[in-house]
Amino acid sequence: MALAHTLGFPRIGRDRELKKAQEAFWKGELDEAGLRAVGRELRASHWQVQKDAGIELLPVGDFAWYDQVLAHSLTFGVIPERFRAHGNRKPTLQTLFAMARGALANNDGDNCCGAHAQEMTKWFDTNYHYLVPEFSAEQQFELSWEQLFEEVDEARALGHRVKPVVIGPLTYLWLGKAKGSEFDKLELVDRLLPLYGQIFQRLAAQGVEWVQIDEPILVLDLPQDWKNAFERVYNLLQREPLKKLVATYFGGLEDNLGLAAGLPVDGLHIDLVRAPEQYPTILDRLPAYKVLSLGLVNGRNVWRCDLEKALGVLRHAHERLGERLWVAPSCSLLHSPVDLDREDKLDAELKSWLAFAVQKCQEVAVLASAINEPERAVVIQAIAESRVVQQRRAASPRIHKPAVQARLAAIKPADSQRHSVFAERIALQRADLNLPAFPTTTIGSFPQTASIRLARQSFRQGKLSAAAYTEAMHSEIRHAVEIQECLGLDVLVHGEAERNDMVEYFAEQLDGYAFTRFGWVQSYGSRCVKPAVIYGDLSRPKAMTVDWITYAQGLTDKVMKGMLTGPVTMLMWSFPRDDISREQQARQLALAIRDEVVDLEAAGIRIIQIDEAAFREGLPLRKSQWQEYLDWATESFRLSACGVRDKTQIHTHMCYSEFNDVIESIAAMDADVITIETSRSDMELLEAFERFDYPNEIGPGVYDIHSPRVPTLEEIVNLLRKAARRIPAQRLWVNPDCGLKTRAWPETEAALVNMVAAARELRRTGIQSA
Repeated sequence: MALAHTLGFPRIGRDRELKKAQEAFWKGELDEAGLRAVGRELRASHWQVQKDAGIELLPVGDFAWYDQVLAHSLTFGVIPERFRAHGNRKPTLQTLFAMARGALANNDGDNCCGAHAQEMTKWFDTNYHYLVPEFSAEQQFELSWEQLFEEVDEARALGHRVKPVVIGPLTYLWLGKAKGSEFDKLELVDRLLPLYGQIFQRLAAQGVEWVQIDEPILVLDLPQDWKNAFERVYNLLQREPLKKLVATYFGGLEDNLGLAAGLPVDGLHIDLVRAPEQYPTILDRLPAYKVLSLGLVNGRNVWRCDLEKALGVLRHAHERLGERLWVAPSCSLLHSPVDLDREDKLDAELKSWLAFAVQKCQEVAVLASAINEPERAVVIQAIAESRVVQQRRAASPRIHKPAVQARLAAIKPADSQRHSVFAERIALQRADLNLPAFPTTTIGSFPQTASIRLARQSFRQGKLSAAAYTEAMHSEIRHAVEIQECLGLDVLVHGEAERNDMVEYFAEQLDGYAFTRFGWVQSYGSRCVKPAVIYGDLSRPKAMTVDWITYAQGLTDKVMKGMLTGPVTMLMWSFPRDDISREQQARQLALAIRDEVVDLEAAGIRIIQIDEAAFREGLPLRKSQWQEYLDWATESFRLSACGVRDKTQIHTHMCYSEFNDVIESIAAMDADVITIETSRSDMELLEAFERFDYPNEIGPGVYDIHSPRVPTLEEIVNLLRKAARRIPAQRLWVNPDCGLKTRAWPETEAALVNMVAAARELRRTGIQSA
């Protein structure tokens, strides 16, 4: 019998209940008992909905109060000293949230002083962010967090057959960073393995049969010593109780296929959505005793599975494997919205093309049933319906637009080149803009207050007229401009009050996008995003931002930045089409953004920021595929930016990224100014700019906007002086790490006061002064 299982389920809830409870807890509006009650209700609901869909083996341990990697850090006692509670008490939820968000002084007695949050970065090539574990050479591990065992008891008490999920020891170490003295993280593995033994023993005592061990680094280019470690580590772990399923996802095993297939474990999961080419090769390398789990339903996109196509693979696999065949989504459904049935505004045709997490569980169950009971009427009906949906989608006239395709075909190399080199452009821009040394600015957004959200909601519901809504947004823009002028910022922004999301706002104004009401996915912590869906060829019918930006510019004599989202980020933070390449979609988006850039310049806007927050995120996991991506991603940005005169200054912004890998391509984007997130790493991310002589101007983020903590003047000055060791002072800008949308006005103003004061201090004393 083929077995249906999932690797993980979204934790946020159908209506983002977890987000709402977290934020209420942080504000003191909900106590810990109330927060934990919400967690229990969500877990029980999610287990039941998967079971009702036909999933036979349910994941436990996929729930997290903030992030699953952070939960593992607490489980293993990997808690930086700055968050250690007095008296060596066990970590609490306050400890967890302090590690994620930073700690204020005397935070419930758990910390004697303020502590900055742990670094956050992207989970492989997704838009999910995890908290980076911090390891020291003297690192000791101890079992210090009971959450996994408590949740197993919860699930079993509800009568569920469960499969606990843990991050594998090698992936966990790989994801962390060495702090303090230089050492090899791999040296810590022998200290960490006993913790896995303790976990497996306790789970076995709770009546668990299978455990899922996630080792997604097996789809990466691994150094040989890490490859060697896999065999040794799993030879040791096989002595521990429980049947073990090693799960890989987000790519193909490639050169690690033989290694993964031969690990002394009871099962292996592979992703056949991202890497279908690894089947059927895997069948010839898999030992005769081992279960093979095939990830055939896309866990990272919203399109319905082509059940007939997937069944072709499954039937072949079943002939070879028999009862050793499992069926699953390609990866955890964490990256998928929760339930399509909530969508009451989508048109029937488009809705028929989609599947969210609940529906993906149903697809997995249908596939398993099609192997186990192929004559069942419900199975036959589901396969037939899938066939019709796939045919209708492929033939739909709303997808392909000849005018868009003709414009793509007409692109020339000159369209993605600025008229002059940077050195000539920057001289013109400096003369025109007349900015001081260390110019100060922000990344674009200001706090999205309750009044802004209420006005937007009222407008959407028809309770507020277009004129009244515009005036409400104008009032917010005036407020943002007044505050920036009072603070003394040099380059202003309009605050983006009218924007619900940096992608969705633009997507709503482009042809070829569709939108959901409840298609939320977690980005980090309580931050949820609702990616738009690209269903057809993309184009811009009319200007999207010009009226808002020119209104803001009319309120001030200072320079006002136009704010846009770049084509690569628009693509990466949407649910893309699966019927054409990402490159084609990015180029369509680039042309749409280019039209907006040209219109902003014509309206008198002298600085235009085209955010490419997801540029590094899109990099393939295998180096052999990097250059192809970097070529089209860079060209797409340039295509969007290069329709302007030399005097118009182009900015871009990038979120948490390891820049070493792509620094040459970032330079090739040829933005006049780049702003990046660096404060959580204490400017360590700027090491890339030490190795490579980045030619243009740069604004390394000087404080962490993801934390409510207000940085001191001294901290910002010190960070800028660190930055100046790698970037010439005359090319440095001063700005926060990211947009300020999620912050409140009091902490925003307090932080910006210190940021502006730091810039003025450096103008007065010079960058090298003590």
